[in-house]
Amino acid sequence: MYDELTRQDIEKMEEEIEYRKLVVRKEALEAVKEARAHGDLSENFEYHAAKKDKNQNESRIRYLERMIKTAKVVSAESKEDEVGIHNTVEVYFEEDDVTEVFTIVTTVRGNSLKGLISTESPIGKAVFGRKAGDRVKVKVNEDYSYYIQIKSIGKQINDEEISLRKF
Repeated sequence: MYDELTRQDIEKMEEEIEYRKLVVRKEALEAVKEARAHGDLSENFEYHAAKKDKNQNESRIRYLERMIKTAKVVSAESKEDEVGIHNTVEVYFEEDDVTEVFTIVTTVRGNSLKGLISTESPIGKAVFGRKAGDRVKVKVNEDYSYYIQIKSIGKQINDEEISLRKF
C-alpha cells in the first residue's frame, strides 16, 4: 500500500526529517546524557522520559522516510472546472439539507475536524475529478451510501495553510 503525496508533501516531510535529525536528535541525546549523570537509572524518571522522547523522535524519522520511499507522487494541478487536490469544494448534502465547505488534500494532510478531506475518504473519492453542479453518490460501505451535489469549486489554497498531520 502506498500513500499518494504531492511534491509539496514530500518536501515538507524532508524538511521535518532534516530538522529532527539536526536539531531534535541533538537535543534528545543531550537530555539523555544529562539525565544519565543524575545517578541510579532504575529510579531516574528524567532518564526514562528522555529516552522515550529520543525514541519517539527516531520513530517519527523512520515513519517519514518510509512514507517518502513508498509514496506515489501525484500532481496538485487540476483543470479549472474540476475538483483537484487543494481545491475548496462547497457540497450540498441532500439527505441532511446542509451545505459544507471542504478542502481536498492528500492522505497525509487529511483532518476532517479542520475541513481537510482526503482523496481516499468516501467524500474525497466521490468528488475528485468532478465538476460544479454534479450530483454524486458517496458510497460509505456496501450497505450505506448517500447523494451530494457539488455547488462550487474554489481555487487552490496557500500550501502553508495545510500542515502535515503529526503521529
